[in-house]
Amino acid sequence: MTPHFSLPGRHAQASIGLALAALIAGGWLGIHAYAMFVFELTWANLPLALAMAVVQCWLSVGVFIVCHDAMHGSLVPGKPRANSAIGTILLFLYAGFAWRKLRDAHFTHHKLAGHEGDPDFDENNPRDFARWYATFFKRYFGWQSLLYVHTVVGIYWLVIGIPMVQIVLLYGAPALLSSLQLFYFGTFRPHRHLDDGHEQEFIDRHNTRSDEFATLASLASCFHFGYHLEHHRRPDVPWWALPAAKRAGVGEAVEPRAQESKITA
Repeated sequence: MTPHFSLPGRHAQASIGLALAALIAGGWLGIHAYAMFVFELTWANLPLALAMAVVQCWLSVGVFIVCHDAMHGSLVPGKPRANSAIGTILLFLYAGFAWRKLRDAHFTHHKLAGHEGDPDFDENNPRDFARWYATFFKRYFGWQSLLYVHTVVGIYWLVIGIPMVQIVLLYGAPALLSSLQLFYFGTFRPHRHLDDGHEQEFIDRHNTRSDEFATLASLASCFHFGYHLEHHRRPDVPWWALPAAKRAGVGEAVEPRAQESKITA
């Protein structure tokens, strides 16, 4: 059986989650506003621009992880409307995503992890990063997202007059690279089949594994989403508590395949 792991009380969990969400989303929006409306890209300040792009990429990953917690109700426990409101706003700002569509797809992923019908899994290419990412991208980045991104870029370029190179470097590149970062550390590495010529042996029905990164490396890579078996076994655990869940051994004991994991809305 999966070891017992306790979370803080609902009020404490919500306070921590909302404070961290405000820091992540606030930093993300603040850098974006500065990069688009204040900063003027030159050869002299290119190193600063590149540093901002790297930080913005990482914060973009964090914004999505905050939305992911909202999907599971772990951002503000017991307050589904607050979770939905925060997730709706941030997902739309992230890439024009529809909250309900992504939330439903994510719950399907938990139910069918690593099987046909899992929207995050490419059963035809379980070892191929590039083909799997292409499948992943096509499934999630629909016409609504493309329309949103093209509209934002069009306004920035044609109406406000921001140089296209600045838009690409400080808006387009961080957004696209964050999707690669999320996919690699949060989907491909945990759920891939190893290239050994045999079906990958996952330890239970969740068909996933966890990285062995130290806490800081885990935070830098994908806001602890690499502790993926812990997340699938305890989807009620917010991202910032996953290191403690890992230390508690949530992902170590063999879980019976017949056991159903609770997925909170």
